[in-house]
Amino acid sequence: MDMTSAHEILCRLEDIPDGGVLGVNPPDPEGEPLLLARRGNSVQAWLNVCPHAGRRMDYAPGLFLVKDDKLTCAVHGATFALRQGGLCIAGPCRGQSLVAIAVQVRDGAVTRA
Repeated sequence: MDMTSAHEILCRLEDIPDGGVLGVNPPDPEGEPLLLARRGNSVQAWLNVCPHAGRRMDYAPGLFLVKDDKLTCAVHGATFALRQGGLCIAGPCRGQSLVAIAVQVRDGAVTRA
């Protein structure tokens, strides 16, 4: 197992607006794009892939429809509650969840855990 990729920096904590989200492409070109959500000094991450159709959820690269900690997929309108672990609460994949990715914040940098 290659341990070097686990701690590659995805972004700086300050790159994610507090209470907002940021889309990042992984350092590995074969990797999946990620969606990072920040609340204070805490960051959660999910694959930027809608469980409904397997497509990216941003309407333009790195730009998402987010309001009140709810993210809406730009393709078919599924709505995910970010504070409920990425659970789909409305739309075509209701009851499914985004795929969570473990990340950590260390010295102001967000890395995979």
